[in-house]
Amino acid sequence: MKIAVSGKGGVGKTTLSALLIKYFRDQGKKVLAIDADPDANLASALGIPHPEQITPISEMKELVAERTESTPGKMGGFFKLNPKVDDIPDKFSYNLNGVKLMVLGGVKKGGSGCICPESVLLRSLVTHLVLFRDEVVVMDMEAGIEHLGRATARSVDKLIVVVEPGRRSIETAQHVKELAQDIGVTRIVLVGNKIRGPQDKEFLLKSLPDFQFLGFMPFDEKVIEADLKGAAPYDLSPETMAAAWEIGDNLSKM
Repeated sequence: MKIAVSGKGGVGKTTLSALLIKYFRDQGKKVLAIDADPDANLASALGIPHPEQITPISEMKELVAERTESTPGKMGGFFKLNPKVDDIPDKFSYNLNGVKLMVLGGVKKGGSGCICPESVLLRSLVTHLVLFRDEVVVMDMEAGIEHLGRATARSVDKLIVVVEPGRRSIETAQHVKELAQDIGVTRIVLVGNKIRGPQDKEFLLKSLPDFQFLGFMPFDEKVIEADLKGAAPYDLSPETMAAAWEIGDNLSKM
């Protein structure tokens, strides 16, 4: 199963990603966790010590240059558009309790539509992860779906958009749906997060009637506490973990 998790910043997509990773790991699955958000926090959410010491793939200049046959730091010029990436997940992932984590990092673009060796390598890598790996792949995405090309996106089993009770979150979900439909993605589902009570759940259901909800997670200060401590949310928040397990079960049945 290949899953991409998106949503506006601060909505809880990294928390959900970490919980789903633990869910699938506890089901006995091989799991490859991918932090595809330039504001990388998935390592912390998984409880990995010293996450700042993990070098994102996009910042591995020698690797990028070798695989794309480019010159580090040089603007323009020719480089390889189909670099070898199949060995990268095994060589450059962090292993923790049966989960492999890779941090992709961001690409500093000089303008819209910029093509550079780093972006080509990341796009090729994500394509490989989705199309050719046999693990469960959980990708913590940025608010959009920029890392996904057409063929890749169509092969994602589920694009999960995390939403919270609020207009901006709803607008983000609708925007992601429009972007996804433009590249042929139809398997979009929602998870409601930071639910304080029945009124929040009802607000989301009424505001997003054209979406299917996998489930809802409660507003839980223990999740905030876990983030402050650099601990995994499932270590401190059994209520949120129980809600995520129900979401994982619903996901597995689809």
